[in-house]
Amino acid sequence: MVSETVRFFSVQIALLAVVLILHTYIGLHIIRRTLIFSDLVLDQLAAFGALAGISLGIKYGTAQSYLSSMVAVLFGALLLTLIKPKSRAIPREAVIGIMYALALVASLLLADKLRGGEAYVTKTLAGSMLWVTWPLVCVTTLVYIILLAFHCKFHRKFIGLAENPSGTKNEKLWDFLLFTTQGIITVLIVPIAGVLLAYAFLMIPAAIAAMFTKKWAGAVIIGWTVGFTACVIGLCSSYFFDLPYGPSLVLWLGLFFIVAIVIRCLFPGSRLVGMKG
Repeated sequence: MVSETVRFFSVQIALLAVVLILHTYIGLHIIRRTLIFSDLVLDQLAAFGALAGISLGIKYGTAQSYLSSMVAVLFGALLLTLIKPKSRAIPREAVIGIMYALALVASLLLADKLRGGEAYVTKTLAGSMLWVTWPLVCVTTLVYIILLAFHCKFHRKFIGLAENPSGTKNEKLWDFLLFTTQGIITVLIVPIAGVLLAYAFLMIPAAIAAMFTKKWAGAVIIGWTVGFTACVIGLCSSYFFDLPYGPSLVLWLGLFFIVAIVIRCLFPGSRLVGMKG
């Protein structure tokens, strides 16, 4: 029993530690460019891709299922890149919100035609992090390392999109590569964590970090530290109090976010806010 508990916590903590690094960094890009719902679009398209795979006889969670999700996500990344209204009357975020609604409706309509469709919708929302294995952690770690190396090499291009988009050459190409990176981690994490927790991983730690510093490296450190702490507390709460896994982690991430807001309100003149990136 003790060894099983140790195995459970070690594999979960390892996955959380790996996932939160890249998610915090990508989340900072999304927040600083005010593309807040773009991740929900890609999350939901990943779920739709998996459901489409099931309708074609592909078992959920297999390599073929991941591939069908990736096709849907790449399509979404292309749309997010190309659909960029020039008129201020229609903000880009409004278009992204509409895309999310359409992806969600398409998923529900498809699930309605599948045997056991409701169960699959629940899976895409809640995930199955309780069944994470070491091989899955290793594969996720390898892919995340490759993506991190890619972003380290071209970090000036991606940061330029957030800080000086008009001065970035081939803006649409780098936009597409950013959304593609976001899509890859979405495809990996949605079957494990579900749509809601995947969104929380990406947005909440980054949002907390953005309150305290404009430095990219510093923000990643703050976001990872706070996010990892909140998730470990949520993990323990779920395990020891027999609470649902995903909602427990989202709740604790949300509580830490509220605490961060309170701290900013109490100390609005902190020098951290004025630090340049």
